Amino acid sequence: QTVHEGRIYQLKLFCDKDYPEKPPSVRFHSRINMTCVNHETGVVEPKKFGLLANWQREYTMEDLLTQLKKEMAAPHNRKLVQ
Repeated sequence: QTVHEGRIYQLKLFCDKDYPEKPPSVRFHSRINMTCVNHETGVVEPKKFGLLANWQREYTMEDLLTQLKKEMAAPHNRKLVQ
């Protein structure tokens, strides 16, 4: 029941040499309108996305993707025009 339902999004997760101590960078290649995503670059901004801002070593890629999915369904994102 969101504007994202039925859509397929492509994103890239990049882990540098400091992973898992530091979070991966996340960038949508598909255009998406979310409050935590830079509209010009598609980069998920860590300061606006809690999991990246409060990254812990034990977090996994699955945790990251699950949290992004929850963020899409959050009230402030679920009705944004795509």
